[in-house]
Amino acid sequence: MAIKKTPRKKPKVPLKPGAAIFFTSSWIMLIVGIILTSIGSLYFLTTGQLLSPQSLIKPSNWGGIVATGGETNASKFSDEQMETLADTGDARAVLVANFLKRYNSPLTPYDYFGKKLVEIADQQKMDFRLLPAIAMQESNLCKVIPPGTYNCLGLGIHAQGTWGFNSYEENFAMAAKILKDNYIDHGLVTPEQIMTKYTPSSNGSWAFSVNRWMKEIRYDDPVLGRIGEEDANLLEFVEQ
Repeated sequence: MAIKKTPRKKPKVPLKPGAAIFFTSSWIMLIVGIILTSIGSLYFLTTGQLLSPQSLIKPSNWGGIVATGGETNASKFSDEQMETLADTGDARAVLVANFLKRYNSPLTPYDYFGKKLVEIADQQKMDFRLLPAIAMQESNLCKVIPPGTYNCLGLGIHAQGTWGFNSYEENFAMAAKILKDNYIDHGLVTPEQIMTKYTPSSNGSWAFSVNRWMKEIRYDDPVLGRIGEEDANLLEFVEQ
């Protein structure tokens, strides 16, 4: 009589601790990747702009509050909301003050100069972002200027001498008047148009930088400041 043999089952080999950790971490990374991809796709569908991998994991891009200091993250505001905010002096002053603070400008206290630059811009009926943007381009927000001149905007700096002022406030007030009387009132109402007269030897880099800084101030976000190359309309936030 033949004896039927029962096949022996192979014993289960438990995963080594290292392998278990590897598979677990792989699943976690896959899930995180799917979530970040979904966030990026949603952002693109709603704004038409692509988010870089770095900006996807930046906490300030997930909500309306910046992680440091609890300051408002204006990059999450729509253009319509920004236009409304720009009509209030406090909101504009905060945007300028944040810009000065972000780059450690010697224009301190930041809240004072934020308000002062907005006040000067309103007096001359010009975009509140223009003066700090030019100051960033010309002197790294007043860090690199001829000693004792308070000249942050490159006014009258040439081989024959340098135009000096008694204070930063005097420098910005004079620069605003010159820009209004000799540029904006003559139809030069974008950084590219101003560049043709303000610094005609530039190859375009001056206007490119000023536009970038103006956009960064608008959205309170250096990442968004580097996206796009549109020429700012200097009358956009000015009451006619």
